[in-house]
Amino acid sequence: MAQKIPEERLLHAKLTPPTARQGQIVRQAVVDAVCAASGAKLVLLRAPAGFGKSTVMLQCMERLNAMSVATAWLTVDRADNDASRFLAGLEAAARRIAEGDDDEEPRAREARTVGDVALRVIARLARHDKPFALFLDDFEAVQDPGVVALLRELIENLAPQGRLIVGSRAMPDLRLGRLRARGQLLEVDAARLRFSLDETARFIAARRAAPLDFEDLSRLHSKTEGWVAAVWLAAVALERSGSAGEFIARFSGTEQSVAEYLAEDVLARQAPQVRDFLLRTSVLKHLEASLCDALLPGVNSARILHELEGADVLLIPIGAPGTLYRYHSLFARFLQDQLAREAPGEVRRLHAAASAWYVAQRRPVPAIDHAIEGKDTAQAVLLLKAHAPALLAQGRMRLLARWLDALAPEVLTAQPALQLIRIWSVCFTRGAVEAMEMLERSDLAASTEPEVVPQVRALRPILLAMLDRYEEAYAVGRESLRHLPTAVPFADNVLANAMANIASVMGEYEEARRLIDAARRGQGTNASEFNLMYSESAEGILDLQEGRLRQATARFHLAVSGTRGRSGTQTGGNAWAGVPYAVALYENGQLDQAAHLLQVYLPLARDVGLPDLIAMGYGTLSRIAFCRGDVDQSVQLLTELEYVGHKGQLPRVVALARLERSRVLLVQGHHRAARDVLDRSEDPRLWERVARQRFMANDLATLEIARLRWEVHAGDPQAAAERLAKAAQAAQAEGRRRRVLKLQLLHAVALYRADRQPAALAALSSMLSEACVEGFVRLVLDEGDIVRPAVHAFDASLAAGSGPTPDPVFADYVKQLAVALGPVMPAPPAALPSTSALLLEPMTRGEIRVLHLLGEGYSNSAMAEKLFVSDSTIRTHLRNINTKLDSHSRTQAVALARRIGLIP
Repeated sequence: MAQKIPEERLLHAKLTPPTARQGQIVRQAVVDAVCAASGAKLVLLRAPAGFGKSTVMLQCMERLNAMSVATAWLTVDRADNDASRFLAGLEAAARRIAEGDDDEEPRAREARTVGDVALRVIARLARHDKPFALFLDDFEAVQDPGVVALLRELIENLAPQGRLIVGSRAMPDLRLGRLRARGQLLEVDAARLRFSLDETARFIAARRAAPLDFEDLSRLHSKTEGWVAAVWLAAVALERSGSAGEFIARFSGTEQSVAEYLAEDVLARQAPQVRDFLLRTSVLKHLEASLCDALLPGVNSARILHELEGADVLLIPIGAPGTLYRYHSLFARFLQDQLAREAPGEVRRLHAAASAWYVAQRRPVPAIDHAIEGKDTAQAVLLLKAHAPALLAQGRMRLLARWLDALAPEVLTAQPALQLIRIWSVCFTRGAVEAMEMLERSDLAASTEPEVVPQVRALRPILLAMLDRYEEAYAVGRESLRHLPTAVPFADNVLANAMANIASVMGEYEEARRLIDAARRGQGTNASEFNLMYSESAEGILDLQEGRLRQATARFHLAVSGTRGRSGTQTGGNAWAGVPYAVALYENGQLDQAAHLLQVYLPLARDVGLPDLIAMGYGTLSRIAFCRGDVDQSVQLLTELEYVGHKGQLPRVVALARLERSRVLLVQGHHRAARDVLDRSEDPRLWERVARQRFMANDLATLEIARLRWEVHAGDPQAAAERLAKAAQAAQAEGRRRRVLKLQLLHAVALYRADRQPAALAALSSMLSEACVEGFVRLVLDEGDIVRPAVHAFDASLAAGSGPTPDPVFADYVKQLAVALGPVMPAPPAALPSTSALLLEPMTRGEIRVLHLLGEGYSNSAMAEKLFVSDSTIRTHLRNINTKLDSHSRTQAVALARRIGLIP
């Protein structure tokens, strides 16, 4: 329990706004602008350090509280690049805003996966019906793409009366262009945050008994250029300066020189003991009295911290009063540089003392951090040997990679166990290419040590599989399996899990399940969270391919949850479960949840270079964007996927991107373009390999299926129906039920388009009955308009009672599919009248442009952004289009426009 106290204290500190300093002036104009921007979803205060962003945010918070607007504060730090850590703070802040607004079931609140928490936080802030403002300070510390993407989702789904107020030194990747075009962004930059001459005068006057004369004030303002930190530091120095004029005359106005000169001036005026304290504690990320005492024995650190808190030193309280602090980053860097110049030998001693203190507190992570930063290699190696294996089993791959990268190569060469852990960590963070090179350069393959050999044997098949060389991986891995069990349970279980995945790709499903069971049995009492995740994920993939969507979803959810364990954080290894879990949720029609998961896990899969997960993740995000009407984003994601495939020399990924682009073109009605893309995907060797092996990403995506889909859309549906029936039989013989369902759906649609309605409805009934049991939704809807007539006809037959009384659950499932697909257009007349005869009045150029985008699948907001008009203008165009075409829906308008040649 003692180990959790620091985390709780830090979370409390992150949620506590910094204390406002005495003598601050109210930034009236900026605060007025921020508090009046009720239509802005995002208020971004962006400027370099020292421009008073936090002060302005505090003043805005105070003003909004006075206006009865609910507020919450979250200070971000580098540790928030871990999605689970960021979400923990975000959820706590959201609870402060929506107190008493929690109508979730207790079991739902207990769910702690990244996806669950993200969805819960976003839902909480989306449904809150009262004005609120959430403040995020120091957001430049967050660079992880998954965390930034989560914040984008939050902004997109923010309640109408909510706003996010972000302070950052850098421009965050929050798709500001879209928010700007919608009038939902207020930007406050450095120019607006600079002190005016009047504000500089008032600030100096509040701190100096004798005011500056106008000439001196003007010179100081000119030299500082309104940089708030420089004005503040100048005010501190002026209080102690004999001659204000002389001080201002020698004052340098650049930000760096101001910080260095004035910080040195402040430091030089401290009592020797306090000056020494400042220098020697600058190595700490966080300051608390007992830790500082360990670095400076005999010093009353609590008293000094208390004195510094009230003095003109850049010490920032971050916890409960008088407990936890940090130095302003500029001041900390200055102190560290000064310490290195004055007492270079002290730096190592101080880091060593900090490391020892954390060891005594049983907090190995910061202990190892300080040992490495202090270049205490012996201590770092000692701690890593003691704790790295447990951290590896927990899946703390990024942390391990960072530490071990910092050690000299000769150190690792002398420590084979740590060398292997580094290869494992690199494998699961930066990918198999680099990890394979490291393994081949090392002498580990020649080792006979009982703790080294099993890990080398386990690594090779995993690395080969990650490089998409499954046949080699299968041969090497089967040889390694002959030597199990060994003295290294972690390696044994990773090998069994990896070989289960490899065996499933090779079509050996029974062998794969035996290996998964063996891995589970091998966990024992010291179970590895990473291996538990791997086992559930591997079996979930088998379930998904065999059509058991509900069971697969449950396994993936368990796998994503499984690595919290002792580490308490989500880790990169979860990409193996996170991406398939998102795909399973997408199949079930849960698009928002799937998108949240992919924002977290797809960047991890991309960093590691996992071909199937990359293709599935990008493809699913592209489909979600298309469903939301963001066609440009959908196309952009497929372009990125193809680029990733080319860059990684992964031809299968390139081909998968092209197949998905062809499907999108077909859904949009661009038949020739879709065929051209398929022609570019021809690669006999590649598709022969895909036919031999059962890749997860190719379950529903092969060139054969893509060409059959094209035939149903634009070719000979009768011939396509015959070939689809044979393909479904072949997939059934292989036990690939998910593929069977897709082929049966296309077969039913082909029959319907070949005017064989009774046979089509019978085939559709069989297929949809099984799809309903497992909850497949997108498998049907993703085929687009082409399935609409058949599904509506089948729904009508159920409603008419032309067959046995259907199960009400099944009837409701079919009805929901029909509604989601939209209404069916009436049959066209034998001879179409001319365009002018059909139109009540001619279309304007703007209406034609809207029709084109409507046919492409764009949403109203996406059309508005693309055409640089407002949403209301788009709605006006749509009303005019429906009036002129005598249509009653978007779908009907597009169909009529195509029928009379207004759009292709």
